[in-house]
Amino acid sequence: MKLTSFIAPTGTSTYGLIEGDTIIDLGAVRPTLPGLKDFLASVEFTSGAVAATGPVYPLSAITYLPVIPNPGKIICVGLNYKEHIKETGRSDSAYPSLFLRTATSQIGHNAPMIKPRVSERFDYEGELAVIIGTPGRHISQENALDHIAGYACYNDGSVRDWQRHTHQFTPGKNFDGTGAFGPCMVTPDEIGPREASFLITRLNGQEVQKASLDMMVFGIEEQIAYISTYTTLETGDVIVTGTPGGVGDRRSPPLYMKAGDSVEVEITGVGLLRNIVANEM
Repeated sequence: MKLTSFIAPTGTSTYGLIEGDTIIDLGAVRPTLPGLKDFLASVEFTSGAVAATGPVYPLSAITYLPVIPNPGKIICVGLNYKEHIKETGRSDSAYPSLFLRTATSQIGHNAPMIKPRVSERFDYEGELAVIIGTPGRHISQENALDHIAGYACYNDGSVRDWQRHTHQFTPGKNFDGTGAFGPCMVTPDEIGPREASFLITRLNGQEVQKASLDMMVFGIEEQIAYISTYTTLETGDVIVTGTPGGVGDRRSPPLYMKAGDSVEVEITGVGLLRNIVANEM
């Protein structure tokens, strides 16, 4: 099942079920479930008996929003692939390195990624996003996958100089319009074994990152268990699971995104997220 949030041709913000090259507007006929986050908490979704009812639009007629436009928490995992740790010159850590994103930093599929006017060091980071379905606290690794509603592609666009103003990553990870999230959420039955699922990032058609999902230092189960130890994971929360090696900032010479560039994040069984870079107005 593929679900996403979008703006319908009518101008209404809603969510729907993707079938082929069309989308069924589920939100239009579910007034008590105004957003995808609400729908993920409903019995209709958790039972797996989703009724494909609502107006139908061609995908070409909609405007994609971030998969979850209003997550309570966006928790990002840094330094979670060996090659990325190596290229940054960092040492291994016994625990996941975490930072937060805000909802206003996110955009959807096909929307412009905004290069801030105050920096020339705007970098790509292709990642897998995990969307929480069933809430929980102190979740065990053994039960972690039961709490996942689905997966999506994410581009954790990073403003490298602002990221390093201090030891805290927050400014460089939260400029408006720098984090792309989409095009849709796929339910766990859509994605295959991690060793056979590859994450690929392309800049202007050139492959710049590639790794299988089983190359994470801290696997998805470990991330959920660790994070849920200190905070309750709620329906619609997003965990962005880390980027592989090959980021532009660590290349020689560096390879940063600029206005007009096309950037794609593709994950086997999950989808292809595409955005064009634009200068901040």
